[in-house]
Amino acid sequence: MAKKPQDATVIVGGGHAAGTLLTTLLQKKYQQEVVLVGEESHPPYQRPPLSKNYLAGDVDQESLYLKPRSVYENAGHQLRLGVRVEQIDRDNKTIRLSDQGTLKYDRLILATGSHVRRLNAPGADLKGIHYLHDIADSDALRDQFSPGQRLVIVGGGYIGLEVAAIAVKGGLKVTVLEAADRVMQRVTGPEISAFFQAKHRSAGVEVRLDTAVIGFESDDAGHVAGVAVADGCTVPADLVLVSVGIMPETALAESAGLPCDDGILVDEYARSDDPAVLAIGDCTRHRNLFFEQPQRMESVANAVDQARIAAATLMGDYKPYDAVPWFWSNQYDARLQMAGLSKGHDERVVRGNPQDGAFAVFYMRGGNLIAVDAANMPIAFMVGKKLIYQRRDIDAEALSDPHVELKSLV
Repeated sequence: MAKKPQDATVIVGGGHAAGTLLTTLLQKKYQQEVVLVGEESHPPYQRPPLSKNYLAGDVDQESLYLKPRSVYENAGHQLRLGVRVEQIDRDNKTIRLSDQGTLKYDRLILATGSHVRRLNAPGADLKGIHYLHDIADSDALRDQFSPGQRLVIVGGGYIGLEVAAIAVKGGLKVTVLEAADRVMQRVTGPEISAFFQAKHRSAGVEVRLDTAVIGFESDDAGHVAGVAVADGCTVPADLVLVSVGIMPETALAESAGLPCDDGILVDEYARSDDPAVLAIGDCTRHRNLFFEQPQRMESVANAVDQARIAAATLMGDYKPYDAVPWFWSNQYDARLQMAGLSKGHDERVVRGNPQDGAFAVFYMRGGNLIAVDAANMPIAFMVGKKLIYQRRDIDAEALSDPHVELKSLV
């Protein structure tokens, strides 16, 4: 039977979630026409390398793409790139584009991702102040990297620290300003924070904790020259990276009347309250059967998992989302792998010795393992992820005892 013109599945977004969904539908030989609308000129690509090996210049732009553009087009899918969705008309199942065009949809998937949190402080619009979210941001930052330059990074989270590691290896003088009393405080425990703080300081990065930024100072040309902090000091800077988190991109969904609460609200099948609209990735607050409450996750793993759930939903093969979340970060010779969410733990169990460069922290609650952070200890990450999913009581002493093989606990 010939496809009707309105039988189109439209994906809005160009990140990991959108690309994984499009690729999965291709693999499953999805019968409807698929159109992906992306605001950037690039086909769907992965963002983690933007603060790591792409920023360092070790890989090229093509390597970021999940698939070459030709793969999608040869399969009959359309990529509408460099164009923004301005409005969703849910009554008529139509979207209006920034190039004045319109698209009709049968099913609409919002994979709008996130936007960086901007710092609202005097001088925040000076030249030389950067944010890092897309390819253009990474290119602009790298273009200003040169030995001897003074780089100040506002924020000691994943992105800021990954950039610090790349920059100091490139000969820049790097200072990290973190408002909390330890780096990566929002996502990990004090043992992991201390390990990575020591890594950065031994590499020559100046890490200042409990340091709140209150503004930026400029030179005579309107370029940033320093970062003012709350204790009255000014940290000299030739360039600045502000890395203080991201926000879910929900404006399009909100204007269309879709329920949002720190993310587009979707169920365990990636469905919004409109049967024709799904949402996936960083932009969602979603139901994951592994947790009691809806969650919003900022991770590639979540983007990929939700994309696969959405693909199954579109194919009529409903599979509820019940995955253990996981994350990673590479800094210097250290690979941090994390599974589960440690919030609410009542006990921390350390396996290995940070001084040896490889150790793991297991987070317990009521005798159950709820999260693990592993630095250069992949077996602890892999076993921990399985134990978290099994939701059973674990002997804390066995987790810490190096004579007990971790695999025996699964």
